[in-house]
Amino acid sequence: MLNALVIDDEHIVLDSIASILRGENFSVDLSRDGRQGLDRALRRNYDVVLTDIRMPEMDGLHVLKRIKQTKPHVPVVVITGYGSVDSAVDAMKSGAANYLEKPFTPRQIIDAVVQAVGLRKDHPFCADPIVHPYEVERVLTQAANDHEKARSLLQDGSKALPERLTTAERCAILSGDIAWLEQRLGTLTGEERSVLESRLSAEIW
Repeated sequence: MLNALVIDDEHIVLDSIASILRGENFSVDLSRDGRQGLDRALRRNYDVVLTDIRMPEMDGLHVLKRIKQTKPHVPVVVITGYGSVDSAVDAMKSGAANYLEKPFTPRQIIDAVVQAVGLRKDHPFCADPIVHPYEVERVLTQAANDHEKARSLLQDGSKALPERLTTAERCAILSGDIAWLEQRLGTLTGEERSVLESRLSAEIW
């Protein structure tokens, strides 16, 4: 189970994100202000932090920068208001792994978090079983044999994957985790490895 921290001064946002992530088997802690959230983020171990940009007392950009100074390995997803493009750009320049623009859908939350966690090479999915081996194999085979499918996977990321895949399966594909996949599916073809290496290059970039 992965541990997530959500920081936002709006109860409805906290409750909705918590419900969605818990449905994906995340353990979720909640903070209603940036100062308390930052204190939790620095004292405890989280696999991902989601923080709103605009909050009283301490804004999300400050929270992001402090986390990156102290725990650079922890991915942070920032939440911005509608049309706050400049804030999102500043956050990405400061080390945010991804951003969400309000209003967002449950799928967008899951995609943003999955991609953010996938950036980590020490994510604790090594013991997770593969639940949909045929679906995963089909994704890899199609991408290996169809240039359009490969391009879609490279450019669209999680949006190009079947919704039924688990968080671990999605992260393994999106982060190009060849070792995790071969441990569960057997040796991949050269073409399938090439597709995953392209995904890995995209995440590093």
